[in-house]
Amino acid sequence: MPIVSSFYGILIYFYFEDHNPPHFHAKYNEYEALVDINTLGILRGSLPSKAHALVIEWASKHKIELLNDWELAKANKQPEKIEPLK
Repeated sequence: MPIVSSFYGILIYFYFEDHNPPHFHAKYNEYEALVDINTLGILRGSLPSKAHALVIEWASKHKIELLNDWELAKANKQPEKIEPLK
């Protein structure tokens, strides 16, 4: 479960050899959501509204990097770190 970014208490990570569609995991306190990289929709789980908005803002700025990291993790390779939201 490599963490690729963290900001404002939110962790962004991938699982190795994960299932389609391309997605990342976002965790904030006891909340967790799987976020589709292409649509930025929540596939499963939930986040509080403020954390959700921050994740979507961050992901929209890093979509290409997220897709690259998805491919790395899917191939069981270490994903690259992605700049946090500032």
